[in-house]
Amino acid sequence: MITTRLVQLDDVPVLAELARVNRDFLAPWEPIRDEDYFTVEGHRPVIETVLEQHQRGAALPHVILDSGRVVGRITLNTIVRGPFQSCSLGYWVGAADNGRGVASAAVRTIIGVAFEELGLHRIEASVLLHNAASQRVLERAGFVRFGVAPNYLKIAGSWQDHAIYQLLAPSPD
Repeated sequence: MITTRLVQLDDVPVLAELARVNRDFLAPWEPIRDEDYFTVEGHRPVIETVLEQHQRGAALPHVILDSGRVVGRITLNTIVRGPFQSCSLGYWVGAADNGRGVASAAVRTIIGVAFEELGLHRIEASVLLHNAASQRVLERAGFVRFGVAPNYLKIAGSWQDHAIYQLLAPSPD
């Protein structure tokens, strides 16, 4: 059963190990990481920072669990309140659990949290143009592609174009 929960500092060792084991698998989709990122000591500040953002209401960092086992992360980033009520979505799953519907289930779960618990109006996600699998995850969850952002993020060492998707909260009847 796929679930998500708030990341904890106790998750740092398993997340660092997942990052290390999946380094080559995730490399085409992520920024270039310092060697420290793949160690417990280097991963701890990453989780501490995102938990500080959570305390300020600016992020909701979750781990993805498969029957209680941590298999990835999913985060609502840059949560903006006021008239915008929006956030951005990021997620990853390790190679061993890729292609099994894990990311799709986690995305569906976090959508419910964003709209029902946080009361947000909009979720945005950006995806590399050649990441067809992630685009399918978003489209199956109801996200709509509305544009392309040229040179949007520096991924795998170069500025790359991204497809931009959004999902709006259901309108109240």
